[in-house]
Amino acid sequence: MSGPAPRPRAGRGERGAAAGGTGTPGTPALARGVLAACRPRQWTKNLLVLAAPALAGRIADPAVMGWTALAFALFCVAAGGTYLLNDAVDAADDRAHERKRHRPVASGLVPVPLAAGLGAVLVGLAPLAALLAQNLRLAAVLLGYLALTVLYTLWLKNLPVCDIVAVAGCHVLRALAGGLAVGLPITSWFLVVVSLGALLVVAGKREAELRNPASGGGRAALAHYTTGYLAQVRAMASGAVVVTYCLWALDEHTGAALGLYTASIVPFVMIVLRLHLLVERGVGEEPEEIALRDRPAQVLLAGLLVLVGLGVHLG
Repeated sequence: MSGPAPRPRAGRGERGAAAGGTGTPGTPALARGVLAACRPRQWTKNLLVLAAPALAGRIADPAVMGWTALAFALFCVAAGGTYLLNDAVDAADDRAHERKRHRPVASGLVPVPLAAGLGAVLVGLAPLAALLAQNLRLAAVLLGYLALTVLYTLWLKNLPVCDIVAVAGCHVLRALAGGLAVGLPITSWFLVVVSLGALLVVAGKREAELRNPASGGGRAALAHYTTGYLAQVRAMASGAVVVTYCLWALDEHTGAALGLYTASIVPFVMIVLRLHLLVERGVGEEPEEIALRDRPAQVLLAGLLVLVGLGVHLG
């Protein structure tokens, strides 16, 4: 007597058919899925925590570097948790999207309950670790960041203008965390340049998504925008950030450092112009990809960092 016929192996799409995913992927595949759902490529944004210590000329201080590294790591943990929660909340909508249906949670590789539970754990772990390290300022910034991202996931992402401000605010909090974690003063120049730069990048992201509907993920807020309006926001933010950066470079420095900061205006303006060009082409929907893949932007950013770094050293 022959044995029972072997059961066919369920495909990835079949595993994602149910809301929580009914398949039972192996542990290595599940672990890779969880890591992918945490979107490690997006963690490059957390390098903003280096900005304040670097501009203060304290980045080489071992104590400062230690706290900065901790801030970076905890923001990566917090970001991973919020991405898991966001994907758990949006799983049903993501399955109907051409690109997002391949995400680990939407495809069923990572079950929705697991994503939600692990996301909640990571979200709670980040500020708790800062508290255990007895850094109340870092814990407070992390709590503010998490509160803003949770509000964005549940509400703000569906509100025009509010969604842009919320995402830009997350970038600003990352930059603030690096200075506050080590007790460095945050100047008004730093705050204004970072805020306007974040607004420029996020407005460009929304405009690129509007120009390329497949990348926008069906965001409800996009229905309220036009490319003309978002282009005006870009123009306002870019004009303001360039003027503010020029005033900071020319008015706040003297001596040998002044020449270097003045020279840094050129790559700074060129980076802004490059971003405008890419957005017009519909490329800027993933700003971190620009930094990782666009060679002209990388060259300009390297030049800017070298000039500002030398200016900080001489100053």
